Amino acid sequence: MSNSGTPSTESPPAINLSLELSLGTTTNSTTTTTTTTTAPPASPATVIANHKKKDTSKVVVRFRAVGNAPILRQTMYKITATNKFMAVIQFLRKELNYRQSDPLFLYVNSVFSPAPDEIVNNLFKCFSTDGKLTVNYCTTNDKDSDNNDDDDDDDYSSSTTLLYIRCPGA
Repeated sequence: MSNSGTPSTESPPAINLSLELSLGTTTNSTTTTTTTTTAPPASPATVIANHKKKDTSKVVVRFRAVGNAPILRQTMYKITATNKFMAVIQFLRKELNYRQSDPLFLYVNSVFSPAPDEIVNNLFKCFSTDGKLTVNYCTTNDKDSDNNDDDDDDDYSSSTTLLYIRCPGA
C-alpha cells in the first residue's frame, strides 16, 4: 500500500513455497511418506533483481491551463506510470519555468488535488478519460478566491461535501 492508503500497483514477484504431501499405502505396519516440491523457491538474488527492474510503462498526461496560468506549447506528455504525483508537479514547474516559491495548484479533472505521494498509475486507472489523465493547473487557489468573496450572500464554502469515488478493479 502507498502512504496515502491506496493499494500500490507494484506487487512482489510470486514465489511458490507450497509443498505437496502425499501419503503412501500402509503395508506391514509401515507408512511411506514422500514430500515433493512443485517448484524450487527463487533465490534471494533473483527476487531482488526482479524487484529492482525499472517499470517502463507510461501514461499520457494532458495539462490544461485554468485562469491566468500560462499555456504550454505542448499539452500532452508521456510520464512513467510508477512516478509519484510530485514528479508531475516538478515536471510542470520546470516546463513553466516556475520557481518553488511561485504559486502553482494542480487538480485532476478539475475536481481534486491529489497528494504528492500518490502514484500516477493509480490516478490514471481511476480518473483517466479517453486514455489520458487530465491535470488542470492554475496560479491562484480557487478555494481561497471563493472564501474572499464578501458580496455573495449564498456562501456555500462553509458546508462540507464528501465525495466517495470507487476505483474500478479496487
